[in-house]
Amino acid sequence: MAASPLPPPDPQFVLRGTHSAVHALHFFGGAQGQGRPLLLSGSLSGLVHIWSLQTRRAVATLDGHGGKCVTWLQTLPQGHLLLSQGRDLKLRLWDLAEGRNAVVDSVPVESMGFCRSSVLARGPERWMLAKPGGGSDEVQILEMPSKTSVCTLKPEADAKPGMPMCLELWQADSSPRPLLLAGYEDGSVALWDVSERKVCSRVACHPEPVMGFDFDSQKARGVSGSAEKALAVWSLDEQQALQVCRTHELTNPGIADVKIRPDRKILATAGWDHRVRVFHWWTMKPLAVLSFHSATIHCVAFATDGLLAAGSGDQRISIWSLYPIRSDASTPSVGHAEGREVGTQALA
Repeated sequence: MAASPLPPPDPQFVLRGTHSAVHALHFFGGAQGQGRPLLLSGSLSGLVHIWSLQTRRAVATLDGHGGKCVTWLQTLPQGHLLLSQGRDLKLRLWDLAEGRNAVVDSVPVESMGFCRSSVLARGPERWMLAKPGGGSDEVQILEMPSKTSVCTLKPEADAKPGMPMCLELWQADSSPRPLLLAGYEDGSVALWDVSERKVCSRVACHPEPVMGFDFDSQKARGVSGSAEKALAVWSLDEQQALQVCRTHELTNPGIADVKIRPDRKILATAGWDHRVRVFHWWTMKPLAVLSFHSATIHCVAFATDGLLAAGSGDQRISIWSLYPIRSDASTPSVGHAEGREVGTQALA
């Protein structure tokens, strides 16, 4: 008779000290890009903490949002520039080079919604920024760092998608034209051609607002979550038409964030039920349910080396090492996490 499988692992370690709920996470390699990555966290209190994963302590604290919640963090290709978005209706650009923690620029955000912005590198010193626009259903596109307005994307007159909830700028390998995926309040996902300022396609994914999504440009496939008890997996064909491939039922309702790991083997969801759920990205097979937090998980993030971070309303950040990235493996080593077997109890 086979031995009983072991329960899911504990976190590799836990970061404490934000003193408020964690709403945004982002890994980056630091100015030199050597050693373990640094982790950035954004909190309800308006602070951004920079964490060393070696000492497991905050090495710097950035205070630039007037005590208002930080909802999005993104480093730029240069490595030492950071964008932070807050509920103070500001996007802040920080210079983190050589120990500096200075705000060097600011961009107003005209929407009080929860929509996170997105960036797309356009060269070594230029990038495109998509942010919620002045109208409730609009997305504004800027060329940065000049802050030149490229366009405002407004849904067609007969469409009523509501507010944009999440954005992702991207560019197909076969074309230089920038594209934007936008998840909306009505549960739809739309693909915009930024140059033409038009919607290429739109697909209904959820009966509730899209709370988070991620897109795999190599597979032309995305996944989204909402307040309901299901994930939606959708694809983009060669004619730029979106279609829902399948839905995956969940045990409990409410997904705040979804992230695909950089190697495109697994994905993680942030649950209102205090749990992180891990799935095989291609098959959507449930791999593990990570139970550690005592409040809603607002955000998840993957590092390039495969580390997973989860931020919660319980003011803690958990760090997990699951299904390590292996250069000689085409699929994650299903069944093991930190040397321990993930048992059937871990499958959602």
